[in-house]
Amino acid sequence: MAVSLSKVEQSAPALVNLYKTAGASVERRGLSGQRVAVYLVIDYSGSMKPYYKDGSVQALADRVLGLSAQLDDDGSVPVVFFSTEVDAQAEIELADHEGWIDRIVAGLGHMGRTSYHLAMDAVVKHYRASGTTAPALVLFQTDGGPINKGAAEQRLCEAAKLPIFWQFIGFGDPGSRQFDFLRKLDELAVPAKRPIDNAGFVHLGQDPRKVSDQKLYDLLLAELPGWLTAARAQGIAPQGPALQVPSGAAAAEQQPQRRGLWARLIGWLTRR
Repeated sequence: MAVSLSKVEQSAPALVNLYKTAGASVERRGLSGQRVAVYLVIDYSGSMKPYYKDGSVQALADRVLGLSAQLDDDGSVPVVFFSTEVDAQAEIELADHEGWIDRIVAGLGHMGRTSYHLAMDAVVKHYRASGTTAPALVLFQTDGGPINKGAAEQRLCEAAKLPIFWQFIGFGDPGSRQFDFLRKLDELAVPAKRPIDNAGFVHLGQDPRKVSDQKLYDLLLAELPGWLTAARAQGIAPQGPALQVPSGAAAAEQQPQRRGLWARLIGWLTRR
């Protein structure tokens, strides 16, 4: 359900290479022909100032827009900025992506602390109001843990009943204890805590722009096929086109990313 290459060339020529690279990752992950609504959640807490200043946030927004154009056909991505509260909700579009982050941030106020759960509430509310029948991929960027861990964990577990996959993205020192909570969310027990594994976590380091486009897209899509298969099997996500199982080198490359999720999925399917 991708936006056509010609439309990207006409409305956002600077994103053509990102669009093509994202398309290759979509194909490697067996997701060609799938329709997935893409959301972007961006941390606006005080510690994020350097990442706004050096262009890392704008670069992420551009890369997400390139990916969304391969997974959906509307050419736009709903974006939630959050800190202590939800600071802004807007949409970034292909034709208006250049400098978009700076324009939005110019109208925002004080950079607060970090409340995951309020941003998650905003995404769920938007998804429900949209009326879409497509599953959703939420790319949730942050540079630290939340001020209310219990609320964040509760929201994630409640959202496991919805066709929404939460891919958390860390900016910052990989060795920081700030990311221990996100690793915990990634590994919350199934089914004791939630009916399905609906979250992943990737860390992009202190200079996220240095992560290649191909690597970034492969990381962001690594767990989506397994989640989508399991969500359809449990009736959480609507049925859709069959995923295209990678073969040969692509399958071998994907294997390390499968981790416990695929093992649990295979075990669940074989027990049916």
